[in-house]
Amino acid sequence: MAKQRPTSKSKAQGSDGRGDALPPPPAHPSVPAPPPRRSTYIEAVALYERGLDAVQRHDYRGAIELLESVLRQYPEERELHERVRLYLSICQRQATSREATPQTVEERLYASTLAINGGKYDEAISHLRLVRDEDPDNDHALYMLAVAHAQRGEHAEAIAHLERAIALNPENRALARRDPDLDALRQDESFRGTLDAAASANPAARIDRRRPVRAKTGR
Repeated sequence: MAKQRPTSKSKAQGSDGRGDALPPPPAHPSVPAPPPRRSTYIEAVALYERGLDAVQRHDYRGAIELLESVLRQYPEERELHERVRLYLSICQRQATSREATPQTVEERLYASTLAINGGKYDEAISHLRLVRDEDPDNDHALYMLAVAHAQRGEHAEAIAHLERAIALNPENRALARRDPDLDALRQDESFRGTLDAAASANPAARIDRRRPVRAKTGR
């Protein structure tokens, strides 16, 4: 007897041979929606963007203050912190660089004061010469040049700058009389002559010129 060949219907039956349809494959689980943004995120981003605006204006100190506020006030916004720290690092480098290189007359005078107080007379003279070149009648810069040269033992240069400072502002004469930073000059006849000269040598001299205080001598 010939064997009966399976029909196409048999092929379509399930693997259990009973003709029952196989169950459908399980459905893929639905992907949950991302959690809604916290209300603090919007506030943190707004503060962060204010910090970036300050960076664009080269206001690095202001930018540092704003960016540090993001870290301090919004500790939960960790996704934002990485970008904040990146810009903080840039701002801190830029701010340090600017402080190391005075740009204005006032900044150079302040840097000169710190240098003299620290005994760095070469550095002070370098800053003060730039001030003198930009503002030749700045009596405070000239007086500080006299101090720096006196401390280096360069009496001729010190007295020349002191004479010019007194000519521009006669109040520098009284200052020089009691300034211990000029003690090295007190035995020099030229120095004594400068202090004893008539106070009316330059009636047009500026009297009321504001000057930073040098902590070393208490002035």
